[in-house]
Amino acid sequence: MGTRGTDERPGVAGRRALLGAAMLGAGGAVLGLPGTAAAAGARTGGGRGLDGLPTPAIIGHRGASGYRPEHTIAAYQLALDLGADIVEAGDLVPTADGHLVCRHEPEIGGTTDVADHPEFADRRCTKTLDGESVTGWFTEDFTLAELKTLRATERIPTNRPHNTLYDGRWEIPTFEEVLRWQDEQTRIRGRQVWIYPELKHPTYFRGLGLDMEELVARVLRRHRRDRRDSPVILQSFEPTSIERMSALVDTPSVVLLWTADSRPWDFEESGDPRTVADLVTPEGLAEIASYARGIGPTLDLVIPRDSAGRLTRPTTLVRDAHRAGLILHPYTVRNENPFLPADFREGDAPDGYGDVFGAYRAYFATGIDGVFTDQPDTGVLAREDFANR
Repeated sequence: MGTRGTDERPGVAGRRALLGAAMLGAGGAVLGLPGTAAAAGARTGGGRGLDGLPTPAIIGHRGASGYRPEHTIAAYQLALDLGADIVEAGDLVPTADGHLVCRHEPEIGGTTDVADHPEFADRRCTKTLDGESVTGWFTEDFTLAELKTLRATERIPTNRPHNTLYDGRWEIPTFEEVLRWQDEQTRIRGRQVWIYPELKHPTYFRGLGLDMEELVARVLRRHRRDRRDSPVILQSFEPTSIERMSALVDTPSVVLLWTADSRPWDFEESGDPRTVADLVTPEGLAEIASYARGIGPTLDLVIPRDSAGRLTRPTTLVRDAHRAGLILHPYTVRNENPFLPADFREGDAPDGYGDVFGAYRAYFATGIDGVFTDQPDTGVLAREDFANR
């Protein structure tokens, strides 16, 4: 399990108490945590669509992936129970027979028990994924029926040994199952549940004859999630993919941004010389605003870290994006030491917890509109604390 000796630290004991309460009931009311629009201290526009979300919104990163294997219905469910305003339900990748399933990557050796299935041993292969050689098993080589025989496992067991208790319990959900789950949870909870699916590697899949944008648009239309006020936010690291989606559906969308010196893979393939540094200029942000509602930058684009991993001064990205009419949902706050800025780490244990609340305060102070987090309960508590400071 987790490192001992941390339960008495401020915040951690409360977090675990909340987690224990979540085991007793499915509803957020069991926890005493605020609902989506009623979060204490959160700013809300009181409108429809994105305008009705709290600010800053708490986004459950692949569900409550700090507590359950990511991209399982159990992780999504727990994210809601812990107060998330939005659940990143779906990193979308296709199957051989054209279904969309929820996995962090098309390679599933690290997130399922596929290696334990001798009937699939001959599917293991090496492919080039966005310029990188990757060996394993890939969703596009399996039918949906075959993938349904697999079970999810913890992706980073060194950091989250407690999550391995749940290895093998849950299957891989499809995007359609997630949309039905969204409808069910909206009815049960009496409030609109939001999801935040990502189109993974669309250029790669297009090269295999699998049109991710059309597959996603088809499902959204079927479930009436293709409107401007739909409770769905689409995202991708490939700007041209989001631009294509904007021509197919009116669903809100966000361009994800990696480090300043990186190039989106669709730019690499097309020969576009621009890097993320070009996209976060006022001119680049204005272009993004012509087809997307926001950006999802890595947190280091909001507050850079120095060579020792400590936070420095915020950039002008929040101000510049807001001037362009864009929202910002940066990623990802996690409470484990390896993922926190050095300012907030406590000890060196990879599964030890640091001062996640200090990190939230620093990022919230920049004026971001929301944040992805693996532990949604800490985000909700930090938002209340920040609002009442």
